[in-house]
Amino acid sequence: MSKNVVLNPKGERFAFQIRLIVAVLFIFAMFGILFARFFWLQVVEHDRYLTLAEQNRISLVPIPPSRGIIRDRNGVILAHNFSAYTLEITPSKVANLDETIASLKGIVDITPRDRRRFKKLQDETKDFETLPIRTRLSDEEVARFAAQSYLFPGVELKARLFRQYPLGEVGSHLIGYIGRINDRDIKDLKEDEVYANYRGTDYIGKLGVESSYEKQLHGQTGFEQVEIDSGGRAVRTLKRTAPQSGKDLTLSIDIKLQEMIEKQFGDRRGSLVAIDPQTGGILALVSKPGFDPNLFVDGIDPVSWNELNTSIDKPLLNRAIRGEYPPGSTYKPFMAMAALEQNLPLVHQTISDPGYFVYGGHRFNDSKKGGYGSMSFDRSIALSSDTYFYQLAVQMGIDNIAKFMSTLDFGRPTGVDLPGERPGILPSPEWKKSRFKNPAQQKWYSGETVSIGIGQGYNAFTPMQMAHATATLANRGLAFRPHVVATLTDPRSGEKTLVEPKPLKAMDWKPENIERVIRGMEGVMTIGTGANVFRGAQYVSAGKTGTAQVYSLKGAKYNAHSVKERLRDHSWFIAFAPSNKPTIALAVIVENGGFGAQAAAPIARKVLDYYLTGKMPEDPPSKPASAATAIVEEITGD
Repeated sequence: MSKNVVLNPKGERFAFQIRLIVAVLFIFAMFGILFARFFWLQVVEHDRYLTLAEQNRISLVPIPPSRGIIRDRNGVILAHNFSAYTLEITPSKVANLDETIASLKGIVDITPRDRRRFKKLQDETKDFETLPIRTRLSDEEVARFAAQSYLFPGVELKARLFRQYPLGEVGSHLIGYIGRINDRDIKDLKEDEVYANYRGTDYIGKLGVESSYEKQLHGQTGFEQVEIDSGGRAVRTLKRTAPQSGKDLTLSIDIKLQEMIEKQFGDRRGSLVAIDPQTGGILALVSKPGFDPNLFVDGIDPVSWNELNTSIDKPLLNRAIRGEYPPGSTYKPFMAMAALEQNLPLVHQTISDPGYFVYGGHRFNDSKKGGYGSMSFDRSIALSSDTYFYQLAVQMGIDNIAKFMSTLDFGRPTGVDLPGERPGILPSPEWKKSRFKNPAQQKWYSGETVSIGIGQGYNAFTPMQMAHATATLANRGLAFRPHVVATLTDPRSGEKTLVEPKPLKAMDWKPENIERVIRGMEGVMTIGTGANVFRGAQYVSAGKTGTAQVYSLKGAKYNAHSVKERLRDHSWFIAFAPSNKPTIALAVIVENGGFGAQAAAPIARKVLDYYLTGKMPEDPPSKPASAATAIVEEITGD
């Protein structure tokens, strides 16, 4: 018996209508949400997303400016730019870096030095930055890579401007070099609020004029607005703002004079600074040994860097502004000037010079055994009597010495327009208190003043400071700030900006005192310690020899033959000429060169001959003077 099925069409229809209403409401809700999102994106956030879309479509590409050219006073080019192709790798875009480089070696010549330099740059920079694996590619190499570039994702050719220093080592410390921008440079650029101007620039001045005039040399970065496709390839240029080239620099340096001086040093270590006393313009700034700045342009490889950085000769040290040496007897003309200005009784007296001075129970020996007998103020400079200046220092006192010498910028930077200048050491009781922590060492003993009088003791000055003080004396007390750059030129307009020679100060020295000291320095060249070297000169000059001890003899007799080369005395010489109206003043030091008349004075003579008469000296002998010569010089003093 079958059961009867009871149908409820009305109920089923109601249930279906409910489901249909829910579905329609759900659909309308989804469309409402979609409409609301569209409204939010296209109306409320319209400006924001329009900007983002434009940024995806338009790329802002920086155009680095051409770096300014550096020339000497006669127009000789010392640093310039040239264009070449470089092969660069972005490590983050390369799956296997070693395999990629190995494959590239079959297309372009990649040397072990290139590989070492690349590794050094890779350690110093971020993976997403492009790094050069080869620079200055030949046309053939460019063509070979371009034909196979599709095989090397993450590797690209770039046209770059390269810095070149045509004269190599000549003037290297003066000119400086450029190197790749590192994190420290970025920090400094951001602090100076100029980082935006370095977008697209990989290199920056690291030393010398390249560093101190970086902002002027760099120029203004330009930009291109480039439309790109979905693959990131440039389609067309929409707008271009041209870069502005950096300013060209003309230096006060005579590079032929500079080159001649460097040849005279040969393999010896030392420095020479020559200044025009009437303007403060530096005519030559030599620091030996030097280095080839071209090594740094592409990024120096570790082997070359290690050779320079660990060399016992310190080729990267700019001795002219960073080397601090006791001045020896070259300090005596300034001591004499101080004594005259203070009208010390000793300047009016003649003393007995037995070859030593006893003070506080200690015997201070003269460089001339047996002394000079009778010694007056005027003869003391020419003959370089240590005994006289020992007594002069004691009579003057350390406070008066320090006060006078500070006016000549001893113990402080001269302000030369080169980076990293050292202040030197001008000793005084106050300096000693700040220098030493041990209370027993902080006390100034009167016996320490004795050695100060002949440029020994704690005295330590740079060749730049010695040349600056000599130029001030030569210019009869009118001091100019030493400077290397003479003019800056805008390459677009040709407008020149002159570095005005402005006097720093005029010393309140009595003219008769100045002339008296200069007469004593003229005597050095005629009857004194420099007479043999300057015999037959076609001009009247004033100078002073100096010998600076490297270590204490502790009363023992100095014998260069028995002393290791790097422990021998330093050889100093200061001079200016013509002495009545000088056009050049200089200071020269030859490290471990012996007595002042032995090594430094002959270089000074050749410099003055060349500058004043145009006479080009012969190349110096390959070896420095023998120790036997030093023993002979010991007889006549420094």
